[in-house]
Amino acid sequence: MRHRFLPPIPTLTAFEAAARHQNFSRAAEELHLTQGAVSRQIRHLEEQVGIELFERVRQKVVLTDGGRLYLADVRQVLQALSEATQRAMTYGGGAGSLQLAVLPTFAIRWLMPRLPDFLDRFPDTTVNFVTRIAPFDFEAEPLDVAIHYGDPVWPGAICEHLMDEEVVPVCSPALRDRHGLTTPDRLGNVPLLQQSTRPHLWTEWLEMTGASHPAPFKGPRFEQFTMIAEAASAGLGIGLVPRFLALDEIADGRLVELFGKPMTSDKAYYVVYPETKAGVGAITAFVRWIVAAARTDSAVSSKA
Repeated sequence: MRHRFLPPIPTLTAFEAAARHQNFSRAAEELHLTQGAVSRQIRHLEEQVGIELFERVRQKVVLTDGGRLYLADVRQVLQALSEATQRAMTYGGGAGSLQLAVLPTFAIRWLMPRLPDFLDRFPDTTVNFVTRIAPFDFEAEPLDVAIHYGDPVWPGAICEHLMDEEVVPVCSPALRDRHGLTTPDRLGNVPLLQQSTRPHLWTEWLEMTGASHPAPFKGPRFEQFTMIAEAASAGLGIGLVPRFLALDEIADGRLVELFGKPMTSDKAYYVVYPETKAGVGAITAFVRWIVAAARTDSAVSSKA
């Protein structure tokens, strides 16, 4: 790495603070420096990059066009350094750390209730979560494992099957009774709750059941199944949701499953990890644990 173009971190921090406050004195107060020290750092930075970063306007300093362009990159660098430091801190004391990319609804409804078992088995492992709804490049992002819905295809990674998906129509008991929702042909007058990332879900279910609807793509759109489950519980319409993600609402009576016509998807849920990290301790432990947990759930469901 060539360091001749790398300014000192305190200088970049001073530049970012001065740009945010549009005032060297306020930046100095924030950084516990003198106004003169901040001014000198900015001047040295301008000499290094070869452009003026600020211009003085009345009682404040304003970024030049070049300063605004530079600031955007500097902020990304400082944020990346901050996040890298936080990740490094999770390894303190020899504890393992797992950076996990999750699908939000899967994490909330299925993974979180089961995660204490993993942490009891591996108490020295810290699990950190980020949201990712589409495949990404493990080499470009500091992530160890991902939960993926779709086909078992992920370049440079290993996909291990967790569970298939069975989608069911659900609504509140009051909505069912009000509209007499006993058969799919009664759907025409009820709003269909749409999943924005899977826009063809209703048409696939209607085709599977042989039912028809005048406007299968019409209805409120939601990004997550948790939102659809809550909207359906509130009586806003009928939602199509994976059964295992709505078990709590069905069990406590906030939702009822309609028509007895579940749809099994040709896609499934997978745990995914990069080929280069196969055999790494914390990753291997988590993958083995989550696969076993999913198989246990499937065995229980098949007996029910």
